[in-house]
Amino acid sequence: MEQTVAKQSKPLLMMKALLAAYLATGIMLLLLALLLYKTGLGENQVNLGILIIYIVSCFLGGFYLGKKVGNQRYLWGMALGIGYAVLLTAVTFLTEHQISADFKEMAVTYFLCFLGGALGGMLS
Repeated sequence: MEQTVAKQSKPLLMMKALLAAYLATGIMLLLLALLLYKTGLGENQVNLGILIIYIVSCFLGGFYLGKKVGNQRYLWGMALGIGYAVLLTAVTFLTEHQISADFKEMAVTYFLCFLGGALGGMLS
């Protein structure tokens, strides 16, 4: 049984973990939208909520990937966080045809995704 898990390719595990992280992101964004609708949150609260969603999603993806990989978990968690942020940037660029965020905002997003994934990998 363990050999079956060990034989799964790590890029495939990374893709599964990214999919799980984005699924968690979608669910949490829907909950944030419901909160926005019901309570009328301000722009600052929504932006904070989005950053928290990024961290939690990367944490969950890093945790899942760390459980599956077994060794060097924090490195795989870091890779997941960076992959999550890169994919997020790519989708934003493809939909808006520009990078609308300033460098500081993007750096914070990348750093938080990196840390969330690393923490998830370490705690797995």
